Amino acid sequence: MVQKAKILLVDDRPENLLALEAILSALDQTLVRAASGEEALKALLTDDFAVILLDVQMPGMDGFETAAHIKRRERTRDIPIIFLTAINHGPHHTFRGYAAGAVDYISKPFDPWVLRAKVSVFVDLYQKNTQLKEQAALLRLQLEAGAEPAIGGALLGELSARLAAVEEQAEALTKQLEAGSDGPAAATAAHLERKIAGLRGALDALRPGSG
Repeated sequence: MVQKAKILLVDDRPENLLALEAILSALDQTLVRAASGEEALKALLTDDFAVILLDVQMPGMDGFETAAHIKRRERTRDIPIIFLTAINHGPHHTFRGYAAGAVDYISKPFDPWVLRAKVSVFVDLYQKNTQLKEQAALLRLQLEAGAEPAIGGALLGELSARLAAVEEQAEALTKQLEAGSDGPAAATAAHLERKIAGLRGALDALRPGSG
């Protein structure tokens, strides 16, 4: 059974958090609220998240500053951030969001279906990546314990097939972002592909005779 992913919702207005929960509840994942940038950073100290929905306009630490802190931490720097804003100051404001590390930038009021679709992509990639890491670790333990070569080969084949599905999905996401004009967002997707390539390398290293 696939473990539910955690999605961090950051907004200083309770009604906005409620609206986000209503939109994303259909994804059947764990939704975690944070009413400020500081509260979001505390949540990120202890939990792993598939994606962060971050309001730009917040009193005190705004979304840009919060994102900067997230990207500076080794533990959280690779978590996708989707910025949400009720105002649009034009291309410069949008670029600032991407420069802060966002993978997407959505103006309110947003289309609920579009937001759900964007979030679901990152949730799916997170869950597949988590499964692959766990199964690769289990396979390594089995091989070290002297599992039958045929069993190890079958598990490697299954893991390889699952990883291929993740690779295909990441490639599609990259093409989708590159189709727009937002270079930083495409760079983030490319970074995701590099991480998956690293996982592929680790999986290949488990094959007999690779060492």
